[in-house]
Formats: sequence, structure tokens, C-alpha cells
Amino acid sequence: MVRVKPFAAIRPPKDIVEEVAARPYDVLNSEEAKAEAGEKSLLHITKPEIDFDPVADEHSQAVYDRAVENFKTWQEKGWLRRDGKECYYVYAQTMQGRTQYGIVLCAHTDDYAEGRIKKHELTRKDKEDDRMIHVRIQNANIEPVFFAFRDNAEIASIIKDTVAGTPEYDFVAEDGFGHRFWIIDDDAVIARISKIFSEDVPAFYVADGHHRTAAAARVGAERREQNPHHTGNEEYNYFMAVCFPESQLRIIDYNRVVKDLNSLSEEELLKALEEDFEVRLESKPRCGRPAKPFRPEHLHQFSMYLGGRWYSLEAREGRYDDNDPIGVLDVTVLSRLVLDKILGIKDLRTDKRIDFVGGIRGLGELARRVDSGEMKIAFALYPVSMKQLIDIADSGNIMPPKTTWFEPKLRSGLAIHSLD
Repeated sequence: MVRVKPFAAIRPPKDIVEEVAARPYDVLNSEEAKAEAGEKSLLHITKPEIDFDPVADEHSQAVYDRAVENFKTWQEKGWLRRDGKECYYVYAQTMQGRTQYGIVLCAHTDDYAEGRIKKHELTRKDKEDDRMIHVRIQNANIEPVFFAFRDNAEIASIIKDTVAGTPEYDFVAEDGFGHRFWIIDDDAVIARISKIFSEDVPAFYVADGHHRTAAAARVGAERREQNPHHTGNEEYNYFMAVCFPESQLRIIDYNRVVKDLNSLSEEELLKALEEDFEVRLESKPRCGRPAKPFRPEHLHQFSMYLGGRWYSLEAREGRYDDNDPIGVLDVTVLSRLVLDKILGIKDLRTDKRIDFVGGIRGLGELARRVDSGEMKIAFALYPVSMKQLIDIADSGNIMPPKTTWFEPKLRSGLAIHSLD
């Protein structure tokens, strides 16, 4: 079972929460962040390179120093304040009329080291190192990680009772997504939540934030080595997470665009695809209008945009293994039968000919990148299910790169966890 605890969040006063809260550091480039950040925005802390003109190297010492300075300044000015007691919190996100409710807590680094916090993606050491630096220099988890856990009726009941009250925060961000936030400060309820997780929740599953999770665990290990009186209860052993019941989460598609056809003509490519797929033209330009986008409707069906036309690709029987948690994934099928076999892309992590587009951008973004000449071909995939993700994590397997895209993203700045 997992070990959790409440914490005294560092967070903005309710009257300025919209000014402080920001999109996560990794969904914006520096130029976008600079254009988006207002005076009080957390982006000055999570992406402090925007304070320099021109924008500075985000890995430079001056930028790291500015991050520390800004975090201190935000607290001195009262834009961030620490709660007077340790609490749990409930965070609700609403997108397109659908709401998901998560509990904000601190997870223990031992659970990550011992496999009770389960991952489904590999991490890159350089990205872990960068996140480690931020945790180390701030002595805090500035942004939460995003976990899922198997549905629990009693946790659901506590969340339901909590959200019946008035939220501490309630706003709609510039992207149209709603954010609400409640405080659980009743000692009996706090104790019950801790007990439920320790007795009835066997594991957390990393939905988003593999690098932040790994970095937090590494900082915890670093701190315990430095402390001859380490007990395992110190605050540095914990890191901040927002944890959602699995049934509330939805994974959206994560699509691919490729720069060339590996020296093939369009006709040769279509012919090559027919060995493993039933290929059908779904739409083409008409009367000066672009082709109507086609979205995959079920597992093992793909959408392809090529030469201004949308095609469906239906994988033939025997080309996938529904009994293998990795072999059943459409990212595996596409990678093996198209990207590798036909287009010559062997390593999704390093090949510069391929790029990835989150489904939140829509199929129109795939067509735009091809029509602009930047890319030659695009593929849209049917989304992975939460069941597939959990099955893979439970089996100890790792998904191929860029398999899952969760939306909406967690808003940064609603809560910060200090390691003291």
C-alpha cells in the first residue's frame, strides 16, 4: 500500500490566484511563456529565463539564481503564502463539460524506489537532472506530478462531501478550462484519508510527470545520504502529487508527423501499406475545400493524411497481439509496420524525421503541418485506455515513447510543497 501525508501548501491568496496560476513549464516554450506571463505569474519561477532580454539559456546559473530569487520575492510580497497547518486538498478540472476530481497530497519517495509508484515511460537523465536542480535550489516541489489510482469508494465519498462546500479557488483559465480547489483541514478526515491510502490503495500510477517524479525521488535519496539522523519521516522524503481515481481520467490521442516518405512516391507508399493494412480513401479536397478529417474509430484503425487526402488504415488480422500488453498498443503496431518497416524510423526518441502532436491540437494541426510543407505525412491514432496503461505498469513493461496525452493539464501555482 502507498504512504501519503498532508502538507502545508504554499499558495496564492484567492483574489490573485488567476494571476499567479500558470500552465506547466513543459507545455510552453520560452517565447510563449514570456508572452503569456503577467507580473505575478508563476512562470517567472518555473521558467525564469523569460525575465532576461533576450531570453536566456534556461540551464544557465543566472536563470537558476533568478528562479530562487523570484520564489523568495513572491513570498515576501504575499503573492504566495504558506497555510498554517497540514491539509489535504481537492482539485477539480473541467474541460468541455466534463469534470475530474483529484486529491492533492504528498507521496513518499520510498514508494517510487520500491515500485508502488508505477511508471509506464522511460525517463531521460538530462531531463531528470534539470528537474533535480529546480527541486534542490528551491527546496520545494513547485509543480505537482499527476497520478492515477484504482477507484476507492471511501475516497470518492470524502471528495464528494468536500466539493459540496464552497471552493477556495474557482476560475476559468484563458484556455477555457475550469479550475476549482478545496481545503480539507478537519483532523479526523485528514487522518482517515491517510489511513485509507495506507490500507486500501496498493499503488499509484504516473500519468504525467515521470521526470518530476524521478527527480523528487533522487533529491530524497540525496538528502537522506546527507542526514546521519535520517528517519524516513522528514519532509524531503515526500513530494507533491495530484491523484485522480482511474475512472475519471481520459487519455487522448498522441499523433505522429514525418518529414519524408523514405524516398518512396505516394503511390509506392500506399502499395507498401496494403501488405499489413486495409487502406481506404476517406476524403479528398472538393470544390476548393480541404478534405474532411478522418478520426480513428476503434483500436487498430489509423488515420493517415497524405497528399491532401485522409485515409483509414485497418490493421489486418495477425499483425498485432491482443494478448501482449505492449503488442496490442497501436503505437507499437504503427511503429513496427509503418514507421520502421516502410519509413525507416528505428528510434522514436532520436530520429529527427519524426515529431509528435498532442491530440488536444486536433486533426487540423496534422493537416496544417503537412500542407505547409514542413512534414510529408501524418498519422492519427486511437487513444490508449487507462486499463491499458495500468496493465502495462502492473506488468513492469514500458510503453513506447509519446504514447499518452492527458488533458487538461494540471495548473501550476495552486499549491507548492516545501521540503522543510
